[in-house]
Amino acid sequence: MRIEKFTTKAQEALTGAQDLARQKENPEITPLHLLRALVDREQTTIHALLDKLGISEADLAAQLDQQLAKLPNSAGTQIGASRAMLDVLDAAQKQADRLKDEYVSTEHILIALAERNHVPGVSADKIMEVLKDVRGNQRVTDQNPEDKYQALEKYGKDLVALAKLGRLDPVIGRDEEIRRTMQVLSRRTKNN
Repeated sequence: MRIEKFTTKAQEALTGAQDLARQKENPEITPLHLLRALVDREQTTIHALLDKLGISEADLAAQLDQQLAKLPNSAGTQIGASRAMLDVLDAAQKQADRLKDEYVSTEHILIALAERNHVPGVSADKIMEVLKDVRGNQRVTDQNPEDKYQALEKYGKDLVALAKLGRLDPVIGRDEEIRRTMQVLSRRTKNN
């Protein structure tokens, strides 16, 4: 396992798992620490995958916190990776190889965790199905692939969804602008 072959977000998750184990005074970094660190990370593919799987991040975090509280404590000892953690990282590398990705990303780690039954109620096959929706046909070819996924959702606003939720201000006195916008959007042969 070479850490330079992990994406930036995956490296941050590994560091987060180590910090969590140190904070909770656990002698080993376990897959539970890693999954908890993945759930905590901002702007990752994991949040999109969990959302599509119908898993509440808050509920999952609470379950993981309960399980982490049961782990043994030993303050002042050297923290190392558990055998299960190393197995998960090896499996994540195999997932990246199977998907023909050049780097191990957070989604590879999540699939590896699910393969080893560390993600409650989710199978690796189900994550793979949802991953195709989130990632499309893109491959992980650099250390920041997460920035390229779901760019429309990240940088745009879904006005239809906002309108359904009643979060758009009413348009009053803008009849001419509305007509012109409809005209521009209705053109077939010109760019809009």
